[in-house]
Amino acid sequence: MPVKIRLQRHGRKGYAYYHIVIADSRAPRDGKFVERIGSYNPNTNPATIDLKFDRALYWMTTGAQPTDTARNILSAEGVLMKKHLLEGVKKGAFDEAEAEKRFAAWKTMKESSVNKTKEQIAAEKAADAKARLAAEVEVNKAKAAELAKKLAEAKAAEAEAAAAAAAAEAAPAAEEAPAAE
Repeated sequence: MPVKIRLQRHGRKGYAYYHIVIADSRAPRDGKFVERIGSYNPNTNPATIDLKFDRALYWMTTGAQPTDTARNILSAEGVLMKKHLLEGVKKGAFDEAEAEKRFAAWKTMKESSVNKTKEQIAAEKAADAKARLAAEVEVNKAKAAELAKKLAEAKAAEAEAAAAAAAAEAAPAAEEAPAAE
């Protein structure tokens, strides 16, 4: 029975997540499977991968063929690197302690790269939020200045109207006074 490491789609339309499974290559994508070895959620940034490393390594060493996407996931998690190192141990290129040391060095480098990416994304989000806040403050200042201008114009118009009304009251009184003489 040819065995594949593949993804099974779950989730709703437009928001899919996947189970990483071991399945017969003739089985349908979301059909019967032998074992579930992990999950993959591409909706987060960076994508979340939960993998049973030892089971994935076991299936890779027994001859399971991953699909293209599954191969990328296994490579990112280090399963392919570990398999490669174990094959080097089998051939006698180096011993198992050296293989573990090389894998640990690769894993720390990979984790630092992922952490750097996460920090960069967080910094970009913070900078974006700061820029949006600054833009909002500028808009609010412009609105406040425009409102102050309108209020000043309204007060000036009121003062002008009051002065005109006072002048209008004084003018008829002055006209009546000479007529009475």
